[in-house]
Amino acid sequence: MSLSRRKVLAGGIAAAGLGATGYLTMGSAEAASPPGDVVGKISVGYQGWFACPGDGAPINQWWHWSRNGGQPPSASNTTIVSWPDMREFTRGYTTAYGNLGNGQPARLFSSYDQQTVDTHFKWMQQFGCDTAALQRFNPFGGEGPTRDAMTAKVRQAAEATGRKFYIMYDVTSWTNMQSELKTDWTTKMSAYTSSPSYARQNGKPVVCIWGFGFNDPGRPFAPGPCLDVVNWFKNQGCYVIGGVPTYWRSGVNDSRPGFGDVYRAFNMISPWMVGRTGDLAGLDSFYTNVNTPDQAECNARGIDYQPCVMPGDLSAGARRHGDFYWRHIYNMTRLGAQGLYVSMFDEFNEGNQIAKTAENASMQPVDFGYRALDEDGVACSSDYYLRITADGGRMFKGQLALTATRPTQPVAGGPTTPPAGGIGLRSRANNQLVSLRSDGVLIASGGAGERFDQIDLGGGNVALRARSNTRYVCAENAGAANLVANRTAVGGWETFRLVRNSNGTVSFLATVNSRYVCAENAGAAPLIANRTAIGPWEQFDVV
Repeated sequence: MSLSRRKVLAGGIAAAGLGATGYLTMGSAEAASPPGDVVGKISVGYQGWFACPGDGAPINQWWHWSRNGGQPPSASNTTIVSWPDMREFTRGYTTAYGNLGNGQPARLFSSYDQQTVDTHFKWMQQFGCDTAALQRFNPFGGEGPTRDAMTAKVRQAAEATGRKFYIMYDVTSWTNMQSELKTDWTTKMSAYTSSPSYARQNGKPVVCIWGFGFNDPGRPFAPGPCLDVVNWFKNQGCYVIGGVPTYWRSGVNDSRPGFGDVYRAFNMISPWMVGRTGDLAGLDSFYTNVNTPDQAECNARGIDYQPCVMPGDLSAGARRHGDFYWRHIYNMTRLGAQGLYVSMFDEFNEGNQIAKTAENASMQPVDFGYRALDEDGVACSSDYYLRITADGGRMFKGQLALTATRPTQPVAGGPTTPPAGGIGLRSRANNQLVSLRSDGVLIASGGAGERFDQIDLGGGNVALRARSNTRYVCAENAGAANLVANRTAVGGWETFRLVRNSNGTVSFLATVNSRYVCAENAGAAPLIANRTAIGPWEQFDVV
């Protein structure tokens, strides 16, 4: 079994080690690459490395679930610190844990089941994850056939959901990586670049190599062989990302000396951050002392910068019910980074997953012994960190205003305190802002625009409260009349299903009549919930 990155990097650098200098200041040119499948996008690390006996995987064991893969996971035989929400998987595998807190058997998924991968990529599609970086450890051992099959499963799911994917090689403990990386790419992985879903940047297939230059026993490589591999992939016509040490630029702490030429040969730099800090002050310190000079050097050298953003280690209590993750996304957005890399999508082993997770003790085994999402006393829905990813992605892409205040609410049900400032809505029907008439009726009139509090009601539903009169928006007369901000409380007429469209817009489905809100007559008439399908008149930009 491959060592996880956290285990290899255990005892990593604390935030107190910040402050290295020496970055370039020779100009302010931006990195050269235009938007593509990684530049301007939200990428997520995808392990896809969980298997169970009986799932058909060649490895035929509790892969990455148990320390002893021949025995089912239990309280004394486990490698995970977070429990997945299993409700959307059609197949689960019974463990040796006690029952869940709700009395149901404790089952886990297998990544080898196509439905599992399909479900994960459906979540990526729903929550704005553009590109998946499929982790590929040394495939020349017993794990190889299972990893090969997982690549095909990821391709199928990506093509079905319109997501992109690329191969992310991890060289941890890969003794013969210099020759075997080339062989694996030539004989197996390069064939996947023919897929319409294989990620491309600057017209080139994307490949990432994670682990060059780390100063630890798991990656003892010298600079020469590493530079040879980077240049070989570039000569194959690839756009090459480097998953590099946190302090790659200064060459101290977690970086081996002499790797400067290797790092600067990459087309994109993506420094590792997991385990480096667990609080907001640490994130801000990294922003000032590490990320900002990193971005400056990348700009000066024409290298794209893709910093790592992380939800925080749930098992260590770092998440702060979403504030940690939002601060990290906010900092890297205001930095002007070329892309964001979320660590990770399904990393239940290290507690850094954004995939749907047990909300509370009722959804995990009674003898599990680790935190659920409500660990600090704040109830969070299982999809909360996916929803933060979606909102953070929109902010990164300029579809939401830059804000340090987390707009995403954790509670699945019941109005919650909205963020300061509110939101505006611009109709795609006429490119005009939605305003309130003197009678409270909503219309895309070309006025200054109304500000609304978007209040999360849970289950994908929201309410809108107008700032100018503090009244909730109502689909009047059960949707038969115009939308009007005139209610003091939220009921069925004031509840809307929030739909996030693939072009970055949103639509609102009135739950009272299951009709979409429309800027009637191309915006010349008031808003009304009367449409059965989404077209331009039913789409709004959040501003």
